[in-house]
Amino acid sequence: MIIGTGNVGASIAYALINQRTAVKEIILTDLDMADAEGEVLDLSDALAVAPSWLRIRAAGYEEARDADICILTAGANQKPGETRIDLIQKNARILQEIVTELKANDFNGILLLVTNPVDALSRLALEYSGLPPERVIGSGTVLDTARLKLKIAETLRVHPKSVHAYQVGEHGDSEVTLWSTANVGGEKLINLLNQKERREISQYVKNEAYEIIRRKGATHYGVGSCVVQIVNSILNDERRVLSVSSYDDCTGTYNGFPAIIGREGVARRLEISMTESEGIDFQKSINALKMTLKMASKAKE
Repeated sequence: MIIGTGNVGASIAYALINQRTAVKEIILTDLDMADAEGEVLDLSDALAVAPSWLRIRAAGYEEARDADICILTAGANQKPGETRIDLIQKNARILQEIVTELKANDFNGILLLVTNPVDALSRLALEYSGLPPERVIGSGTVLDTARLKLKIAETLRVHPKSVHAYQVGEHGDSEVTLWSTANVGGEKLINLLNQKERREISQYVKNEAYEIIRRKGATHYGVGSCVVQIVNSILNDERRVLSVSSYDDCTGTYNGFPAIIGREGVARRLEISMTESEGIDFQKSINALKMTLKMASKAKE
């Protein structure tokens, strides 16, 4: 089930249709059900030439009890004059309403958050839903990691799938590149890229979303494809390592960090060593997340 049929929700559905997945049915729901129905009609036109067969339809929350995964993309966009606090509080209230509906309809699957600020909202979804932490997941820094791998690959002229590197922490301005463990075929990237090149790549990854939004208003294709990775790893029990936003019991936050993703959700967060400077930057990112969570929590007052 995909809740929210804006650009992100529709892009996720489109990516699921056009990649080989274990998905047998996609249910779209939205506050504007006419929009959800329109997306179903449009997306259905692709089924005859899609790589695998599935059903797609619009329905309400009553279908939640049979859903294996519920993907939340619904939320407000920041408007001129609104502060970040305003946006966080607004989306926290929307999230609470959605989770209340899911609970009322006996949803007991895996909750996958995509709406921003994804880390804070994932933490609130854990609280609101009562689900175990392994079954509440945020898209985290999966997209940021994909951007990192692509930029490194372009710089070194190798395939992105040969790059092993991660963005961690907040899905946002304070995210951190783990250069100390990054490698291509086992060769450390700190030996292949100089400090200036690494700094420029990290800044590019952090700022790319702003560049896309400045030019076209929103980002949605990249995250759509990244969500398919997460869904496939869950439904096929692939146990892929993805930098999803998962619960970190050491800090009490949700943050993007490499974790094994399988049929049960988050099987395990990995323990990756960091340099002292990376550890300091990661702690700064955690502090930023705690501040964001504090802002979001005010929505309940």
